Amino acid sequence: MTLQEAIRARHSVRAYTAQPLSEAHCRVLQEKIAEVNRLGRLHVQFIQNEPRAFQGPLAKYGKFRGVTNYLVMAGVKADDLDDRIGYYGEQLVLLAQTLGMNTCWVGLSYTKVPGTYVLDEGEVIKAYIAIGYGATQGATHKIKRIDQVSNVSDATPEWFRRGVEAALLAPTAVNQQKFSFEYLGVKDGRHQVRAHKGFSLIGYTHMDLGIAKYHFEVAVGPENFDWA
Repeated sequence: MTLQEAIRARHSVRAYTAQPLSEAHCRVLQEKIAEVNRLGRLHVQFIQNEPRAFQGPLAKYGKFRGVTNYLVMAGVKADDLDDRIGYYGEQLVLLAQTLGMNTCWVGLSYTKVPGTYVLDEGEVIKAYIAIGYGATQGATHKIKRIDQVSNVSDATPEWFRRGVEAALLAPTAVNQQKFSFEYLGVKDGRHQVRAHKGFSLIGYTHMDLGIAKYHFEVAVGPENFDWA
């Protein structure tokens, strides 16, 4: 499965089987985690065979079942931390999908279990990502129209449409999709695209935008444009 195929196949999954994670797949994930921690200046941690984080009342309210493996998405507190968590965390989500695993971004429905993770000075946890073999492959949800989140027209490049379509398949908090993409034209020989976050009382719009931007890049190729 390619990353483009993973974008189309990925759906949020909240119920997991008891099947142990493949050791080979875990090694691949750990290697990618080391990479995103370095490039994204993060402290993502892969917790395995630990059920307590998803056994509390919030997890039951969120309808999580059988979650024993998850990613702790942490980093040093900064204005752009949520953006980086989303952008680099989604790289792990799509990689897991290519390996035959399922995932779910979790903003609130988890319990921080002491001793299961390590935080260095100044670090905070922004989200968890449940990971494992899903009891189902998840379900599709209604998404916004492309014209509601972009300035796509007959005058914009076809690749810009592909990027926005991929962004619309990105997971967002309660499926809010509070983001937009704007094609700005060419500057110094390079296509320019601006990504905007919208307003939401729920929050998580910075993280959502980081996730959506990575989907856009997968579909388009970051070498073909610059973020304005």
